[in-house]
Amino acid sequence: MRVSHRATYGIMAAVDLAMNGKSEPIQARTIAKRQSIPVRFLEQVLHAMKKAGLVDSIRGAQGGYLLLKNPSELSVADILEALDGPVLHGGSLDGHTHERRESRQHLLLGRVWEQVEEAERAVLEAITIESLVERQRTLDQQQNPMYHI
Repeated sequence: MRVSHRATYGIMAAVDLAMNGKSEPIQARTIAKRQSIPVRFLEQVLHAMKKAGLVDSIRGAQGGYLLLKNPSELSVADILEALDGPVLHGGSLDGHTHERRESRQHLLLGRVWEQVEEAERAVLEAITIESLVERQRTLDQQQNPMYHI
């Protein structure tokens, strides 16, 4: 499976918004700086996420972006589909699903690839932004241990 930079940045932005934007909107440049994402590219990603109904934007000096869904209800699959299109393609080995006679390869392996796609989708749907936030917090604690004297 290949994931575009666009989708990766969208996931990172959603995690950032879930961690930092619970009570007030977060500006794109703030997210971009924290996540090391080019701000212009992130603005395009956030605009696409807004069109998909995943985030909302508020204009003005105190404006920015907010998640529209609860992080526990927003999956990686939702973001991938909003930014890169359908996760489950439903195609065949060679793209010819309407042939009268199916190829030997398709007859042998077609169902295998369908199962792989279904498993991939199930994994992506099971991973929520909330679970990634928890993982990020754990990673942050490991990188920045607190020492008490």
